Amino acid sequence: MTGTRIDKWLWAARFFKTREQASKACDINRITSNNVSAKPSREVRTGDMLHIKNEAGEFEIEVLALSQQRGSAAVAQTLYRETEESKEARRKAAEERKLLGPIAYNAPAKRPNKRDRRLIHSFRGDY
Repeated sequence: MTGTRIDKWLWAARFFKTREQASKACDINRITSNNVSAKPSREVRTGDMLHIKNEAGEFEIEVLALSQQRGSAAVAQTLYRETEESKEARRKAAEERKLLGPIAYNAPAKRPNKRDRRLIHSFRGDY
């Protein structure tokens, strides 16, 4: 096998839970292959450099092996190698998120009454 679809490979390498999510990420330009925006049908080959943005962060990886089947996480990790710069950037981002702590949200103590709802609607411009 010389190449495989990038959406299948991203799914097999466990960057996305479904192939549909991998395909959508390609469509909205969250995946680049060798500094070129990748479409879902683009072929990925060993040695390609991929830049991936997903919920877990941003990854800069080199493709080491190809697969069209989704296997265990241990098998998936043998398909690629993450660059040291990418690892360091993700570690720094995780530290920053940890320092920020949970986002403070001031929820009201009780449901708004009729007067409060009217004030809210007038403030929003909803009549």
